[in-house]
Amino acid sequence: MQVKLNAIVAATFSVLAGTAMAQDMVVKIGHVAPVSGAQAHYGKDNENGARMAIEDLNAKGVTIGGKKVKFELVAEDDAADPKQGTAAAQKLCDAKVNGIVGHLNSGTTIPASTIYNQCGIPHITPSATNPKLTQQGYKTTFRLLANDNALGAGLALHAANNLKLKKVAIIDDRTAYGQGVAEVFKRTALARGMQVVDEQFTNDKATDFMAILTAIKSKGPDAVFYGGMDPQAGPMLRQMDQLGLSGVKYFGGDGICTAKLAELSGGAKSLAGVVCAEGGASLEKMPGGTAWMTRYEAKYPKQFQVYSPYVYDAVHVLVDAMVRAGSADPKVYTAKLFDTNYQGVTTKVGFEADGELKNPAMTLYVYKDGKKVALN
Repeated sequence: MQVKLNAIVAATFSVLAGTAMAQDMVVKIGHVAPVSGAQAHYGKDNENGARMAIEDLNAKGVTIGGKKVKFELVAEDDAADPKQGTAAAQKLCDAKVNGIVGHLNSGTTIPASTIYNQCGIPHITPSATNPKLTQQGYKTTFRLLANDNALGAGLALHAANNLKLKKVAIIDDRTAYGQGVAEVFKRTALARGMQVVDEQFTNDKATDFMAILTAIKSKGPDAVFYGGMDPQAGPMLRQMDQLGLSGVKYFGGDGICTAKLAELSGGAKSLAGVVCAEGGASLEKMPGGTAWMTRYEAKYPKQFQVYSPYVYDAVHVLVDAMVRAGSADPKVYTAKLFDTNYQGVTTKVGFEADGELKNPAMTLYVYKDGKKVALN
């Protein structure tokens, strides 16, 4: 009798398990960022935002097309390298993920976007700002913040109109991001009557800038604009101090606009002259920024950099389109992304026909007592 009872119980559990499996549809969200190398602090922050979104969605109990969904994150590392970026993109395509958030850098996002377009999977970048990304005509590419046209121009206008600066030297790291934002800054600065007294180039692995800064010093600039990321900006600020350039203003886009810049600059006096820009509102002015940040800090203490709230929103925007389409199939739901009207943590998200964010905000920041503070 006991043997029969055990058999009945086992059969019942088997049926229940089968029913649960039939009800729960697995939806995979890919995420790519550099979680190794000099830019790993950005990448880990981004990945944290993706994991937080996945956890929140699973806790909410989302249904798509009448089926309960379990979301899974498929995270890849591109080490901020274009070749690794395209390899990661192909890996996500082969894994048949349902949507992708990434990449961090324009130099990795632009080539990866071609692969995503070929395999028909939509991706939303939370941070790549080169305007060329959305000029390729792909219907699978979306951006969740302002591009370099807004950032570079905003910084140049502030330099000319508000600070009344006359002479600027420009350095860029020759990446798609650094070169792009520097070109926009230069074009706007010249249009506003500023003089570009020198242009120098480095790369995104360099740490010694004494030669180019010495050349710049001889031209007597009021400001230096750097198109690149904080692993280079930090040492550059220290070396500006060593050359007696700590009184010169230092401009840069969102790539240098991190909490970690203060640490990387090692207490340089030049940090006080930094003005940087981000393609979004400050956390305090984001619709859900303060509450979101409290939860993020509880989960990931002292790991916040810049983009994790945009990653968080990007995951939700993908899922919102799936829910409205009644399908997680990219062929079915991608078109719904163009109809997005989603109230996120960062902003009310909607996209233009080219995948750019509608009405993007831009915020300028300075550093006071080693802390990043919004100017507007």
